[in-house]
Amino acid sequence: MGVFLLLLVLIGLETSKAAAQSVGVCYGIVANNLPPAVEVIDLFKTNGIARMRIYNPNQATLEALRGSNIELAIGVPNEEIQSIANDISSAANWVQNNIINYANNVIFRYIILGNEISPNDPTSQFILPAMQNIYGALGNLQNQIKISTAIQLSLLGSSYPPSQGEFSPDAIPYITPIVNFLSTNGAPLLANVYPYFAYISDQKDISLEYATFTQQGYTDIGYQNLFDAMLDALYAAILKTGASDLQIVVSESGWPSAGGEGATTENAAAYYTNLINHVNSGIGTPMRPNQSIETYLFAMFDENMKPGATSEQYFGLFTPDKSQKYNIASIN
Repeated sequence: MGVFLLLLVLIGLETSKAAAQSVGVCYGIVANNLPPAVEVIDLFKTNGIARMRIYNPNQATLEALRGSNIELAIGVPNEEIQSIANDISSAANWVQNNIINYANNVIFRYIILGNEISPNDPTSQFILPAMQNIYGALGNLQNQIKISTAIQLSLLGSSYPPSQGEFSPDAIPYITPIVNFLSTNGAPLLANVYPYFAYISDQKDISLEYATFTQQGYTDIGYQNLFDAMLDALYAAILKTGASDLQIVVSESGWPSAGGEGATTENAAAYYTNLINHVNSGIGTPMRPNQSIETYLFAMFDENMKPGATSEQYFGLFTPDKSQKYNIASIN
């Protein structure tokens, strides 16, 4: 597949505006060459991107979002979670400074406490009480803003076949009370879902076509793409905790354009384009059919200071100079 007009699909034509609302973009700032927040918000608006995820309450970003009508998923930094869990006044101050002070003209969708916290991380014991304290501090905003956490799929001890998905023994005592809290309060569980990393770790059993939604036909377990299989393994695991009605929001998913095995502009364009089409289609997954899948693309920009593998720096839809990486169409 050639390089595709990515945001033509992201934004959608006039006939698919409702569907396009399923897709947002993560705005990470682990870089020293990104444009000012005001320009970033303008770029979101120009390209019709209606939802944003940020990882900390960056004040410049919050100010730039005023009056934008962009729905925001805002993160509580991992290092602040313990104090919020242990001190109700700390939670109240965080909500006042980062939510209430902006709530009149910034649309908050989620508050995310913890990003990819492992059950073995000392911070894990503070996630649920921090969620509870933030929820309490929201007061009359409790029905408007949902509290959640973003997990990685390494919490699964089994994921194949998807119907046999279950959390690992270490993860069960960590995630079960969190799932119960979310279910009680009508909030989704957020999950970072990356077929790219599954593909590069097991190319013997996972084809590029299966990982990028370009496979023709179904596997012997009834799946046409790896994204659905990963998502359904998580749904199966959640069912085993007793939460039959819990929804999953895909809080990150993406494919790098450079820096690693399979990381090419063509593969990234194919993945993003097909992912957007799929989550907006309303087809759902085999276990959760006939529904769109709220998904946040990772990420708005390449981030030149991201640690880890080189590919981590090349997940952007845009380069830091705001150029469109994938020959993106402009729709005005």
